[in-house]
Amino acid sequence: MASRRRRLDEGPAHVRYDATAQAAAELVIERYSSSFGLASRLLEEPVRAQVRSIYALVRVADEVVDAPRPGVGTEEQQVVLDHLEQEVQHALERGLSSDLVVHAFARTARGCGIGMDLVEPFFASMRTDLTRTTHDPESFATYVYGSAEVVGLMCLRAFVADEPSPEQSYEQLAPGARRLGAAFQKVNFLRDIAADSDDLGRGYFPGVDPRGLDDAQRDRLLDDVDADLAVAALAVDRLPPSSRRAVRVAHRLFAELSARLRETPAERLRQERVRVPGPRKAALVLDTLVRGER
Repeated sequence: MASRRRRLDEGPAHVRYDATAQAAAELVIERYSSSFGLASRLLEEPVRAQVRSIYALVRVADEVVDAPRPGVGTEEQQVVLDHLEQEVQHALERGLSSDLVVHAFARTARGCGIGMDLVEPFFASMRTDLTRTTHDPESFATYVYGSAEVVGLMCLRAFVADEPSPEQSYEQLAPGARRLGAAFQKVNFLRDIAADSDDLGRGYFPGVDPRGLDDAQRDRLLDDVDADLAVAALAVDRLPPSSRRAVRVAHRLFAELSARLRETPAERLRQERVRVPGPRKAALVLDTLVRGER
């Protein structure tokens, strides 16, 4: 009885539930994303918690399609994915979910104005991974929009939620947020080209055989990435102070990855995953902080 009384004295039950849901989202980020976890620490609260709740849901959905359990086929994966999307929709409507990660996401979404107009394209792209192994230019653009650009737009909703004119800020910065999300996704496609092909049977880049990637194709793909990063940089400079430093660090980390990929022979990309070493990551973060870029 005494222990139950202490728990009740900690605060309203719904507040503790919200905090537990946020802690679950934080755990997902810690387990699955080192680079994002590093950059997200530079976000100011409450934006940091909001962005982490967005990425936690994205990570869970991604694991449903990319890490199937032995004996579980694509039909079962799709059932789980459909259920997850339905639970997100219900949580957006009622503000409550028994799924802790969904609950954390829904609290952020309802507070920042994230609706099903962004959620639905995301889940559509996740379903594509269960049914499609190659892409043409049109399907690739659709996939990248749903899997990455809308995630950038979700985060932008959190970034500008407390601005004097959030809708106006969102509309002005949305093109840059989309290009940054696209750049992140394309870099990861190139870094993971061997694993996606060998382990998952997927080839994302239209007209590129993952087993025959050459240096000219690599450079063409990275030219596209660098063009995305250049456009995104203009938007980063206009973000609110609560998010600007963190997004600039993420931008610089992926620009560094792009440069390292360009220096890596295409045949080696089939054998190793290019990374930014820990000391270099730390140097990029420190350089951003020393410059006082806010």
